[in-house]
Amino acid sequence: MTSLQIWALEGIPEIITGDDLVAVIASAADGSLADGDIVVVTSKIVSKAEGRFVAAADREDAITAETVRVVATRVAASGHTTRIVENRLGIIAAAAGVDASNTPDGTVLLLPVDPDASARAVAAGLRDVTGAEVGVIISDTLGRAWREGQTDTAIGAAGIRVFEDLRGSTDAEGRPLVVTMPCVADELAAAADLVKGKTGRTPVAVVRGRADLVGSLDLPGARSIIRAREQDMFHTGAVESFAAGYAGGRSDASSGSTAT
Repeated sequence: MTSLQIWALEGIPEIITGDDLVAVIASAADGSLADGDIVVVTSKIVSKAEGRFVAAADREDAITAETVRVVATRVAASGHTTRIVENRLGIIAAAAGVDASNTPDGTVLLLPVDPDASARAVAAGLRDVTGAEVGVIISDTLGRAWREGQTDTAIGAAGIRVFEDLRGSTDAEGRPLVVTMPCVADELAAAADLVKGKTGRTPVAVVRGRADLVGSLDLPGARSIIRAREQDMFHTGAVESFAAGYAGGRSDASSGSTAT
């Protein structure tokens, strides 16, 4: 049976633009990193180190600027509007990942420019500085279709296998597994958040016990987790899909065409 150890690294200071995350994480780890460890880093400190602040008195303007496609929009009874959108990274999330918490007044924080590239830089740096072959996950908090609440998921990864492909193997009863391919990067990101938390100022955690997932820095990153648009069965929200279909039907009727 696989045994996991997960702990948060204490002593991570407030990150500012230009900070060396490799040096910060290595110092907090204080020689404790070992081959096969997976370091899970909250995307917010990556964005802060990369200077992804933008002046935005209106957060909605920043969301609009980061949006590639609107998936769904809902107005709550309170009057607050929630926008589920696809951002420039291909991630579908509320508010395009734009974060207004714990940022200087008049600014918001965007996601890293290329989370996989950021993860590779941190993983390569930690391997060089510590001598330990570690993997790195950059995590962010996302909601889930059909389920309430949020969980942390992997938006960047380097040096780890993001999927555990069990297709072609058999279950305990000998039956073939046809579609079983757990997204272990998301599972590890969520598990790490149990010790990082949201308010404890511990944005980095270490997972030990899945060295089998750690490998080359050239392994596919978290971008490979995003389902291709042509395979997306939930391209828009229910209301938006109905409206588009209704509008299409009216257009066909007015042009005299008949659907087949």
